[in-house]
Amino acid sequence: MLYVFGSLGFENFTAQVSLRDQENRDKYIGSDENWEKAESAIISAASDKGLNYVIEYGEAAFYGPKLDFMVKDALGRQWQLGTIQVDYNLPERFELTYKGSDNELHRPVMIHRAPFGSMERFIAILLEHTAGNFPLWLMPEQAIILSLSEKYENYAKKVLELLENHEIRALIDNRNETIGKKIREAEVQKMPFMLIVGEEEEKNGTISVRRHGQEGKGNISVTIEEFATIVNEEIGKTLKTFEV
Repeated sequence: MLYVFGSLGFENFTAQVSLRDQENRDKYIGSDENWEKAESAIISAASDKGLNYVIEYGEAAFYGPKLDFMVKDALGRQWQLGTIQVDYNLPERFELTYKGSDNELHRPVMIHRAPFGSMERFIAILLEHTAGNFPLWLMPEQAIILSLSEKYENYAKKVLELLENHEIRALIDNRNETIGKKIREAEVQKMPFMLIVGEEEEKNGTISVRRHGQEGKGNISVTIEEFATIVNEEIGKTLKTFEV
């Protein structure tokens, strides 16, 4: 769960430990012993992981307690995304067993895990939260190559081929438009990187790199290999966020 949230940029969240209603327990199946064991286990796991969590009574499933992840989007709205449920009761209902190392039959513990919750709702919230500005690893195109004129179209194609060899998703904008217009449109499309190629880049075997949203900070001139390192390092840092 932490790996998924970190990789997608959901950093503002609270873990909700959902337990039985303390008074009305008729709606739950299973023995008090199993419930106490499951509730103790899920609270202990949340605490050991150092999660910021709250306890809510009456929010458990009818078969066991839950660890629900309540995420706040960019507008501060709270959504329930993803859940982990500890279930000692359904294995008994379905008479599930496994043979242990002692060659005896044992009852398993069932863990229900849904990192995304409803996939459709998750994607909708991700779109709103990021305004379409996805993490670099998730972007359909990670870079766009902007040629200064049609004279450099062959070099742009060479750059594209080299990027593909480094598994970087890119495309070429070789329209007969000014470089300023190409950059403005790439910014609107939220392209993470704009790679400008012209006479100097072709001569030196380099690309001029401009980051999305960093107008006025200047471009950097790098080789394709250096650019690939920049992209892969950034993706690596993102995917390690909250990793467990």
